[in-house]
Amino acid sequence: MKARMRVGIDVGSTTVKVVVLDERGAIVFSRYGRHYARAFESIRAMLEDVKRELGNIGLDVAVTGSAGLGLAERCGLPFIQEVVASARLIRERWPEVKTLIEVGGEDSKVVFFDERFHPDMRMNGSCAGGTGAFIDQMATLLGVSISEFDCLAAASTGRHTIASRCGVFAKTDVQSLLSNHVPKEDIAASVFHAVALQVAATLFRGAKVREKVLFAGGPLSFFPQLRRAFADVLGLDECGAIVQTEHPELIAAIGAALCHG
Repeated sequence: MKARMRVGIDVGSTTVKVVVLDERGAIVFSRYGRHYARAFESIRAMLEDVKRELGNIGLDVAVTGSAGLGLAERCGLPFIQEVVASARLIRERWPEVKTLIEVGGEDSKVVFFDERFHPDMRMNGSCAGGTGAFIDQMATLLGVSISEFDCLAAASTGRHTIASRCGVFAKTDVQSLLSNHVPKEDIAASVFHAVALQVAATLFRGAKVREKVLFAGGPLSFFPQLRRAFADVLGLDECGAIVQTEHPELIAAIGAALCHG
């Protein structure tokens, strides 16, 4: 009898991630995409891709993510709390990690792990500051795409103060910088720096970062300059203090699949 494969579905505030693991825990399928408030339809389309690519196979499905509980209840699927899912994968594959920093579409979190790998989670879901939504707003204000935004930041030569807690204040700061002919490159880099400062001030609350550090979530996966801003703000050696992973945007989804195995 052919072994059943494990599926982890991570439903975030703005994106959906689907991962299929074989019996050895290796990724045989993965998808990541924005759901535009149509998460169920996005997941169904991704699972159709699973069927096309892998055929009619047995699947054991688990759901995680900030917006995943409703889907799990609707479909009668097990729900794994996001930090539990992430911790399962990290403990198994990167036991040296002591701090997880995740920036999502509409929230951000920091998780400290003690010697017994018990998590201490600190989360900000009450405002856009320090999230992907904040970066989206600033990119729109500059009239560039998200991918162009990171490229701009890479070419910066200076940095300026931008309010990160409130999108309205940040917009005012950016408009002032634009009116004073500050290069967009410097504004983009300043936005990333503001995001890192916001997460550090709101979630660390005076606590010292514990090495090694693992970055997760879409923004920290796809924006190298945002990772660099976090390393700068937290005083991290990018080579020695940060664990490099292949798919940091899929950590919770992979963990959910492992928890259900």
